Amino acid sequence: MTVEEAKARIEELTREINDHNHCYYVLSNPNISDFEFDQLLEKLVQLEKEFPQFLDPNSPSQRVGGEITKEFKQVKHKYPMQSLGNTYSLEEISEFDERVRKTIGDDFEYVCELKYDGLSVGLTYVKGILSHAVTRGDGVRGDDITTNIKTIRSIPLRLHTKDVPASFEIRGEIILPHKSFLKLNAEREENGEQVFANPRNAASGSIKMQDSKEVSRRGLDCILYHMLSEELPYPTHFDNLRKAKEWGFKISNHIIKCKNIHEIRDYIDSMNELRSTLPFDIDGVVIKVNALEQQEALGSTAKSPRWAIAYKFKAERVSTKLLSIDYQVGRTGVITPVANLEPVQLAGSIVKRATLHNADQIVKLDIRIGDTVFVEKGGEIIPKIINVDLTHRSDNSTPTIFIDHCPECGSPLISDEYFANQYCPNYLNCPPQIKGKIEHFINRKAMNIDSLGEGKVEILFDNNLVKSVSDLYLLKYDDLFGLEKTFPADENGKVRILSFQKKTVENMLNGIKNSKEVPFERVLFALGIRYVGEVVAKKLSFYFKDIDHLIAASKEELLSVDEVGEKIADSVVDFFNEQRNIDIISNLRQYGIQFSIDESRIEKKLSDKLSNLVFVVSGNFGSAQRRKEIEKSVELHGGKLSGSVSKKTNYLIAGENIGPEKRKKAEDLKIPIIKIDEFELMIKK
Repeated sequence: MTVEEAKARIEELTREINDHNHCYYVLSNPNISDFEFDQLLEKLVQLEKEFPQFLDPNSPSQRVGGEITKEFKQVKHKYPMQSLGNTYSLEEISEFDERVRKTIGDDFEYVCELKYDGLSVGLTYVKGILSHAVTRGDGVRGDDITTNIKTIRSIPLRLHTKDVPASFEIRGEIILPHKSFLKLNAEREENGEQVFANPRNAASGSIKMQDSKEVSRRGLDCILYHMLSEELPYPTHFDNLRKAKEWGFKISNHIIKCKNIHEIRDYIDSMNELRSTLPFDIDGVVIKVNALEQQEALGSTAKSPRWAIAYKFKAERVSTKLLSIDYQVGRTGVITPVANLEPVQLAGSIVKRATLHNADQIVKLDIRIGDTVFVEKGGEIIPKIINVDLTHRSDNSTPTIFIDHCPECGSPLISDEYFANQYCPNYLNCPPQIKGKIEHFINRKAMNIDSLGEGKVEILFDNNLVKSVSDLYLLKYDDLFGLEKTFPADENGKVRILSFQKKTVENMLNGIKNSKEVPFERVLFALGIRYVGEVVAKKLSFYFKDIDHLIAASKEELLSVDEVGEKIADSVVDFFNEQRNIDIISNLRQYGIQFSIDESRIEKKLSDKLSNLVFVVSGNFGSAQRRKEIEKSVELHGGKLSGSVSKKTNYLIAGENIGPEKRKKAEDLKIPIIKIDEFELMIKK
């Protein structure tokens, strides 16, 4: 293929893929299969590799992410990004209407639209190309999240039309659809990570991740609802949104014009009924004056426009009967009570179960079997019991006594000193804990043995092939071929049979073999030490360099590691004090697993001037990047960082607005509080 042919083919593929993206993510009307789409994308990626001179930063191939953002720089909004005034009252909507009429008279119309429960964002386009994306922030400045925004496939990176303004901003809401939210939480639960409470929190947390590749996997979406420019095509808000839809932006179909308060109330009622059927969360509706000239005449307060108001729905709540309580055992042994309910319709679905969180929640609400309870979703996808209807309580009811033995292995439960949980300490022999630890070990963020998912661990465990994570590396082809399991029928009566055939077994064994290349920090996370997540595992691995130094570390040494507190330090010490864990590590080491940091990944120390000194860095140093430079400088000169002030702290490096508790503790312990110039002088000496 000649250079000219390659350029033409890349342009053709780019247009074709962008069109398919628009059909799938904006119009919800795909016209090719996922496989065919992937084939097109693969061709484009391959051509861009062969002819890198034609790789466009806005190519659809770049939506998979991969760029790392160390710091989200602050950007000043060209147009202040105000927040709307909220109300739960129809009377206040009438008062808003009266105020509008007093200022601009009766010759106007409203636009009513959905109020999305997500994260506000402003997208700026210059000459039809996405220039930058900024969060609301404080309304004056926000964070530049352009790299992560580019991974959202419903957002066009380039507009293929000539009638767009030379420069304009379009604002909207980043949301996480219910389907993506449930998938994300299932993955986090499997990894032993804390699940997100609701899609809004998940969307907000996702868009500020440093790794754009991880953002691309989250399944975020963006719906646009407001345009700003000195050269807008139309004098009304409604017509500008309709034009933006023609340009390729994802604009809601649930936008209407209303003439009076009665039509607004009808819209509110209809959207309240509709919201349970939507694939994403809304928490109300927004009412805006349509004409831009009239919006300008109405003006704004310091915080909110006078030409718009948001009406927020009340959380959906129903009452039903509590039939029984199940107690589930998690990977770390934590016991979670789950309420079994008399089926009831809530927010568009039949609810049969609700979380009870822990023993404290049961005692706080005095929840008893047989009670009539109030169940709510609100901003949550997962239903929760929020109260008990005592007027329906039977005279014979008795308080719920939280179980004191593990429902799976019968071991006496122990109270968690750090959280309001009970847990089973028999992690060596309790079946759900063993299986949970193996499932955690193989997951993508740990050892990344993808081929062992989808219930295969359960088959291995049931056939006595795997009782610990180290047993995975003893598996042979003949052990696996022909194994199968029939899973219980689902709600639709469909029975699933999982069988280990030739290709399945080969993939499993290859996945296990490849996991031997996984770096130490992920191996440490994979071990499943209680409270040690990805970040802490990385901190510990880079601090101690190898597993032997970590095993030998005292609690005091562990506490000197950034982000390691009492509960983490205690957990790590307890884990390595258990001989069974040491044996598993010994076996894994024998099978070739990485238990030390590759020295080439460690920055060489500049000096030992700060050796044996512990520093706490607190306050504002002008930017997050500047603070990281200070912390890095401590480590490069042999010092240690700590997140909290203690007797072991030698110096507190103070910026502006230092934390009052840290200052007080440092003063009480007579720890020197130094400024950045004093710290830099210590290094120069």
